[in-house]
Amino acid sequence: MLDVDKWQEILSAMRQNILRTVLTALGIFWAMLMFMVLHGVGNGLENGIAQGFQGFATNSCYVWARGTTIPYKGFEKNRWFSLTNDDTEYLKKHVTGIDLVCPRNPLGGYRGGNNVSYKTKSGNFQVMGDVPEIQYVRRRQMTQGRFLNQNDITGFRKVCTIGIEVKNILFGEDSEPIGEYIKINGVFFKVVGIFKKIGTANVGDDDEEIVHIPNTTFQRAFNRGNLVDWYAITAKEGVLVSEVESEVLSILADRHSVSPDDDAAFGHYNAEESIQKVTGLTSAINFIVILVGAGTLLAGVIGISNIMLIVVKERTKEIGIKRALGATPWAIINQIVSESIILTLLAGFVGIALGIGIIELVSFVLAQSGDDGMMFLNPNVSYKTAIMSLVILICSGVLAGLIPANRALSIKPVEALRDE
Repeated sequence: MLDVDKWQEILSAMRQNILRTVLTALGIFWAMLMFMVLHGVGNGLENGIAQGFQGFATNSCYVWARGTTIPYKGFEKNRWFSLTNDDTEYLKKHVTGIDLVCPRNPLGGYRGGNNVSYKTKSGNFQVMGDVPEIQYVRRRQMTQGRFLNQNDITGFRKVCTIGIEVKNILFGEDSEPIGEYIKINGVFFKVVGIFKKIGTANVGDDDEEIVHIPNTTFQRAFNRGNLVDWYAITAKEGVLVSEVESEVLSILADRHSVSPDDDAAFGHYNAEESIQKVTGLTSAINFIVILVGAGTLLAGVIGISNIMLIVVKERTKEIGIKRALGATPWAIINQIVSESIILTLLAGFVGIALGIGIIELVSFVLAQSGDDGMMFLNPNVSYKTAIMSLVILICSGVLAGLIPANRALSIKPVEALRDE
């Protein structure tokens, strides 16, 4: 490795045909450049998805009543029924593996806008009757005050927690609305907290233009009795939410005399399945990245191996003279393989460096843009990936040089000296 003459000979051989050396190295350079860029893009997409869903409980499902489509137990089809507070308590006690059961009631229907006002300002915002546990299903970051608590529920308090956009529109960005009263459809509620969402994904009603009020107060103030519009449910750790969802649907169907074959009687949404599809997409992208990188690298290795075969052919007489002067087989192999490794490493290292530079530039531009709403965040290439790539390059260089080296060893000194 410290033989200066050997390295000078390698560099001299490369300089003798610069164009051929550059074109040969281009395959390895392009392979590593593409791998670095695609890997960084894949990481950026994965980071963006993780950022988007970090405020969303991945082990959650949602269930609501829609009406029957099959006659059952003497009831005709097209029968409407409603979920109630009694269902809430029953689910808590009888569903195996259930963690949280959050009854929810939207004012004016799902995504319904409502007249919410403060003094002379007003806006149409979604108003939700909720329980305190909903903050563990749809996570919020409190910027001022607090979220709903159990005393609000048991005391039927007329309090509310509002999204930061509601605050900005009704009170102004630099205001202190805690303790102020807003009017919702003619009923006054005291503001006790301001929140902003966590993550960038807008799944369902997860945004900052929502007003949360205690569900018990909601039912009393807006004449909903004991009705529940829909449930947000989470599973315990280690329990599949799909199993909990299936058990919830079965129990609710039995309690409301719905046929077990009536799949349309309940609407339901499984967040775990949706997130698995998204993560499956990122896994597929990463697989494609590896496949493309490996294929391009293999093509580059084959190119270098072919060129080294040509080099061996051109230097047949030189190799014959070395063998005649007593050069060992290892010396011949070392010479050919070293040339292959150097060529591969130089091209690959430039490709890695340029690829990382492009990814870092994209990451810098994204950070300067200040847009945190994209499902693409902080593209990067880890040190582990870069080091592994260098190791692969060395192995590729050895592989590319082995066949030409064996070809050089097969040359007999006498025949090599007669070669023209």
